[in-house]
Amino acid sequence: MLVCQPGFEALLALETTGAGFPAVETGAGWVRTAALPGGSPPDLAFAHEILVEPVEITGDSVNALAAGLASHFFATARTERFEEAWPLRFAASNAFDGLGRRMDAVTKAFDELLRKKMARVARLATPEKPRGAARVRGLFVYFVDFRRAFVAREAVFAGQRRMADDPLAPSRSYLKVEEAAVVLGRGPAAGETVVDLGAAPGGWSYSAARHGAKVIAVDNGPLKGGALDHPLIEHRREDAFRFEPPAGTVYDWLFCDLVEEPHHVLQNLIGPWLERRWCRRFVVNLKFGRVDPIALLRELRAAESPLVRHAASFRVLHLYHDREEFTVVGETRGEC
Repeated sequence: MLVCQPGFEALLALETTGAGFPAVETGAGWVRTAALPGGSPPDLAFAHEILVEPVEITGDSVNALAAGLASHFFATARTERFEEAWPLRFAASNAFDGLGRRMDAVTKAFDELLRKKMARVARLATPEKPRGAARVRGLFVYFVDFRRAFVAREAVFAGQRRMADDPLAPSRSYLKVEEAAVVLGRGPAAGETVVDLGAAPGGWSYSAARHGAKVIAVDNGPLKGGALDHPLIEHRREDAFRFEPPAGTVYDWLFCDLVEEPHHVLQNLIGPWLERRWCRRFVVNLKFGRVDPIALLRELRAAESPLVRHAASFRVLHLYHDREEFTVVGETRGEC
């Protein structure tokens, strides 16, 4: 059971098919597949969460569903020891009005059953998902309609999550780079340097400066909001494709969120920056609204891709705050 941003389940199904395990059922924000090859989930751009080896639970009432979920948990947790906080997460498709209320009622009924039989275990349960990418064991329930839910004891999280807005941020793109830092496991820090190519109106530059990094914001357009006249942001009115760092300079971070054709950005901007090792880490957005996103994914991961050739590691993800775009995060191979 793979969960994605609602509206992108068809693309997720195409991605899973290309990875060797075609979809057997889809719904609003989810895709169900046959068993994964080798039992290990692949790296997928559109999947936010993967329920591993889920079991279908059905019931015509709240109590029946709760009882089915509780029975599954008690049977699979019989020999486990719970010594610290463990994840207990319920989620639901947005395809049906009121399904969220149904889920809440089942959650409450399940919690009562859990507390009656395993009070100490119930007290250690938390609805929080891990920060960043992780494979964790707990109990993960996903409702696809009013009488069907899928439950798994293990889930793989890709790291996407909703971020808190900042009233000083010049644009909503601020949320994307904040989320990207969670996925990568770290973001710009105090004393580090960032070059933001195509910075205007400054959402990504503001994010880096907010965390104490020094930023060169490259864009012929104006900066706004918290990025305007920020003491840690130097605005250079230059073409992002022509900007080059001074000889011997290596920036800690390359940011790039340009409204340009993705192949043009990849080959003529990101490729040279990675090949010449002008940055140590990178966060790049590539717009796929006017290209085939699945074909673009294949190109990004192909052997001749600048990412494969020049990055030590990278991930391509469709973030919670992304629209028709991929966010690519990674590290380069060494320095100049």
